[in-house]
Amino acid sequence: MPNFLYVFRGGALSSEALSPSEMQQHLVKWRTWIEALAKQGHHLGGHAVQRNGKSLRGQERTLSDGPYAESKDLVTGNLVISAASLDAAVALALDCPIFEMDGSVEVRPIIDDVV
Repeated sequence: MPNFLYVFRGGALSSEALSPSEMQQHLVKWRTWIEALAKQGHHLGGHAVQRNGKSLRGQERTLSDGPYAESKDLVTGNLVISAASLDAAVALALDCPIFEMDGSVEVRPIIDDVV
């Protein structure tokens, strides 16, 4: 089965407006969703990422503290899954909890045979 990368942008991890209790409740939804993907044999790995970071860009390798003007564009994590097709991978993403917090999921096929 082909592999796909989910790139998560925005959502709860980009927001500072949630209380610790609200964040915990939201993370339980994530855990439940990921566990369901694992039980179905789709989950291969992934990580949440911190808000801070650095970005290198262009031939001059210009360094910046963040390439995004809006928090909705901030990459907040990734997940690698296996699915029968791109359409199947998109269908699996439809239940992702990130949508409750107005985030997005970019679904990209992984090219496995590139060195």
